[in-house]
Amino acid sequence: MAYLELKNVSKSFGSGKDKVEVLSNINLSIEEGEFVAIVGFTGSGKTTLINLINGLEFPDEGEVLLQGKPITGPGPDRGVVFQNYSLLPWLTVRQNVKLAVDEVYPSKSKEEKDTLIEKYVEMVHLTHAIDKKPAELSGGMRQRVSVARALAMSPKMLLMDEPLSALDALTRGTLQEEIVNIWSEDKKTCLLITNDVDEGVVMADRIIPLNPGPQASLGPDFKVNLPRPRVIAEINKLDEYKHLRNEVLEYLIEVGLSRKSEESNQYELPDLKPVMPGRIKWGIRKKSEKQKFF
Repeated sequence: MAYLELKNVSKSFGSGKDKVEVLSNINLSIEEGEFVAIVGFTGSGKTTLINLINGLEFPDEGEVLLQGKPITGPGPDRGVVFQNYSLLPWLTVRQNVKLAVDEVYPSKSKEEKDTLIEKYVEMVHLTHAIDKKPAELSGGMRQRVSVARALAMSPKMLLMDEPLSALDALTRGTLQEEIVNIWSEDKKTCLLITNDVDEGVVMADRIIPLNPGPQASLGPDFKVNLPRPRVIAEINKLDEYKHLRNEVLEYLIEVGLSRKSEESNQYELPDLKPVMPGRIKWGIRKKSEKQKFF
């Protein structure tokens, strides 16, 4: 039995003529300890997919199962790292992480909680900033706090919704390595949502494209067999890396062009008729006819 399963999942928003089917017939299976990256275009439904797994949304059809049981809502068994950090600005690093610890370990003593908080803050190299507020931190540091908060819940699974997309290239590369190092310590099951193919290759065991929406579906699996640890400056010299990266990009480009072609065929051109010369003057017909503006 897979650790996480999505079986024939579809999800729509709106109703009547405004109803849009964002995801259609999604089938996904992730094994325990596996690191999977879902790669797709902006607006293809990646966040909707991860919200179905973290319990913030529910499928219209199909099932979302964690360890064989239906997901009925958010829970501490799934830690989430959001794209926008989601930190409370009036709380310090310590206090933001403490929110998660209090939720999961309400019966622990203050000393035990402090030990846990300090452990995970140190894990993301922010001990020196533990009593600072988010406004005093850089974007990369804020995202580290978000990672520490998610890990402090000791989740069975870590969900990451484009957690590094707002960062500069240097910070992004550093955090990619740090997240993978943290993951390698206890091999929690991880699902990464990203629009960066290189990020998927550096971090994941398997890359799965999400085809463009509406009615987005998952594409074929691409196995990442490159040895760990992976440093982009080193692996980009390998033929295996270049082949895998090009394979994923070519697939995404092909399905993207196919979707655009389908959409262009759906438009109906208006029934335009030419107006005979001399019939219109300043947008008004001759006085002998009923006046009508065009």
